[in-house]
Amino acid sequence: MKDKARGPVLLVGASGRVGRMVLRHWPVARVAVVPQYRQDAPRGALLWVPFEGPGALLEHQARAAAPVRALVMMAGVTPGPGRDVRENRAIADATLAAAQAAGIGRVLVASSSAVYGAGEAFDEDAPCAPVNAYGAAKLEMEAACDAWRDRGLDVCALRIGNVAGADALLQNVANGGAEVALDMFGDGSGPVRSYIGPRSLAEVLATLSLHEGSLPARLNIAAPVPVTMAALARAAGARIRPCPAPPGAYQRITLDCGRLAALRAFAAEESDPAEMVRQWRAAAAQG
Repeated sequence: MKDKARGPVLLVGASGRVGRMVLRHWPVARVAVVPQYRQDAPRGALLWVPFEGPGALLEHQARAAAPVRALVMMAGVTPGPGRDVRENRAIADATLAAAQAAGIGRVLVASSSAVYGAGEAFDEDAPCAPVNAYGAAKLEMEAACDAWRDRGLDVCALRIGNVAGADALLQNVANGGAEVALDMFGDGSGPVRSYIGPRSLAEVLATLSLHEGSLPARLNIAAPVPVTMAALARAAGARIRPCPAPPGAYQRITLDCGRLAALRAFAAEESDPAEMVRQWRAAAAQG
């Protein structure tokens, strides 16, 4: 009989911005990873389109030396011109249906801290009041996850904060922005957000994939200590151009990650903007 405990983790959405960074930092020594692509899959990857049904995944399971032990779904629609963020629920439904058909008992689904709206120190039991369509769509996606959890899947919706290098601030730096504009509020300081570096995120995903016993239905995902965006910009070598914060801008949007910290211990430097930037640049250097 194939030993599922030795099986790899399937990373769905490996070609996306966050998926690529996670893949480059994946702790292969702890657990192997199989990346999924919808097209142009490299050798050793899984070519599979969840909307086309579970066939390719079932074939992969039949050929594999050990069955997939967990599926991490990083695929999804992010805001942008011509994109319908409401598709996130359908993507999750198709992926979860395939996981169940393939006998993959654990699925980690990338949600977003945008489900909460604006405020400080949100824990997973806080009321959700998203302020944009993306947050509302991710909340709808979580409802789909709940339905599959009721059917026996160990589904955990990951309410991920900002991922260093996938966020607008560091993307501006990557695109040659030696100077970045930051809102400044009445106390003379700028925005504060919950962030995580891509290596830290990869380690978290591996830890949750390997965790013995059921996971919570929802988990906040970020480093324990929020960071100022000014400190992150400076760590990336950018100058700051302060701008008066417009009406309705939110200075502090942060997460309480105590539930995550009970499952995966963080080193102090993982909350350091300089370390987050280092992790981002290390991922970029690989590809």
